[in-house]
Amino acid sequence: MAIFSVYVVNKAGGLIYQLDSYAPRAEAEKTFSYPLDLLLKLHDERVLVAFGQRDGIRVGHAVLAINGMDVNGKYTADGKEVLEYLSNPTNYPVSIRFGRPRLTSNEKLMLASMFHS
Repeated sequence: MAIFSVYVVNKAGGLIYQLDSYAPRAEAEKTFSYPLDLLLKLHDERVLVAFGQRDGIRVGHAVLAINGMDVNGKYTADGKEVLEYLSNPTNYPVSIRFGRPRLTSNEKLMLASMFHS
């Protein structure tokens, strides 16, 4: 039995402490040519795969990096919008790394409040 997360909730239901011990995330990196054969959509300020599965890339996986540059939300590390960058044919071939998105702090608060009855 493994412990993946620890949540400390007070009597009022507020989150006091939260600790995540991540196992290595399953990630898939692939080089694509234009046009992209996956449908990507913006959901909760993240770019997620909405349609199309292949080579370990699943629906619900988030874009983690483009050409080795990390992606934070819907922007790359140098401030470009991910969907705008991928819609431009001059940027191809492009290497994209996909993986399961991490929980945001708001999602952690909602999860912790579900434990309080």
